[in-house]
Amino acid sequence: MPTERLYFADAYLTTFSAEVVDRREAEGRPQVALDRSAFYPDGGGQPGDHGHLNGVAVTDTQSEGELVWHTLAGPLGDGPVEGVVDWHRRFDHMQQHHGQHLLSAAFEDLFGLPTLAFHLGVEYASIDLPGEVTEEQCLAVEARVNEVIREDRPVLAQFMGPDELATIRLRKPPTVEGLVRVVSVPDFDHSACGGTHPRSTGSVGMLFVRRRERRGEETRVEFLCGGRALGDLRVKHGIVSRLGLELTVTPVELVEAVERVRREEKESRKRLAEMTERWLALEAVVLAGRAETVGALRVVAVVRDDLGMAEARTLVQRLVAEGVVAILGIRGVKPELVMGRPEGVPVDCAAVVKEVLARVGGRGGGQAGMAQGGLQDSGALEGAMAMVVEKVDPTQVGKESDL
Repeated sequence: MPTERLYFADAYLTTFSAEVVDRREAEGRPQVALDRSAFYPDGGGQPGDHGHLNGVAVTDTQSEGELVWHTLAGPLGDGPVEGVVDWHRRFDHMQQHHGQHLLSAAFEDLFGLPTLAFHLGVEYASIDLPGEVTEEQCLAVEARVNEVIREDRPVLAQFMGPDELATIRLRKPPTVEGLVRVVSVPDFDHSACGGTHPRSTGSVGMLFVRRRERRGEETRVEFLCGGRALGDLRVKHGIVSRLGLELTVTPVELVEAVERVRREEKESRKRLAEMTERWLALEAVVLAGRAETVGALRVVAVVRDDLGMAEARTLVQRLVAEGVVAILGIRGVKPELVMGRPEGVPVDCAAVVKEVLARVGGRGGGQAGMAQGGLQDSGALEGAMAMVVEKVDPTQVGKESDL
């Protein structure tokens, strides 16, 4: 017995009575087919309805042949079935789906761009169009669609035979033979569609084109209708309001204020970099003055907690410029070690760092004049530095402590 699809006659029907005509299990979940159902099954880009059958949650609805299968969260007992469709989900899908019809019709009417695909997701809906779609085209289409929504035109859904189909201009040829269900907005759009739609365009509420993205030879246009559009507006309004309060400007002044903040931040970063460079140069002079003599070399070996890798490399370069061999350990989320030596000093920093860090479970490398690497265990940092000093001069067994 085929399932009588009640949503064809009334997309606003949310409660109904039915009998189970078949049962099965799929992926560990029970499924039932009913003699009649108001649940819309997944198809045509529109997700299937959710709801309840005798209080048991319906988590998915699929069409297979002439039957509509309802996937359940648990077992359903014997006897008559009382079904309840999740109206909030259904109406949201109706708004987005019919909004897509209006959007596709407007793109084709205004710019000759046919819809290649439609997707209705949890957060937004989208259509794919051929070629490049401009911002100006999106704005024009958005304005046209919202005009049709405000006019609150009737939305008509009816099954038509070949003779009737010949009297209208379908936006896209039907993919089935025989009777075809056509959803129409008078003087605007006629589409073959088996989905659920509102009774009039006004129920779509509004349509907002959120963004567009070029995807190869096509452009994907994302949009929101009705409740989704309102929710997006509320979120963005909240963000704009908070930013305006933070920057003490009105919403229309926000872009200029953000640009000003970015300029100031860029200038501040530049000044900070200059001051850091001066500070590290001065610190290098101080550390070089405290360098230990190791054989014929002057060596500075220190561990620091307040430097990042970029600053550590700069400090090592400055120390090398002062004529010392620099061995700098950095404590942090991941302990690291940097080594540098002046030109002409017969020490291969890359070889030394690589060998020493390998002994303590770390990895390192670089060039003969400067090398660096990381350790897994911060407790091994001081020991690794001591081994590096010994590589510089085997008679050296100590190193400087933190400043």
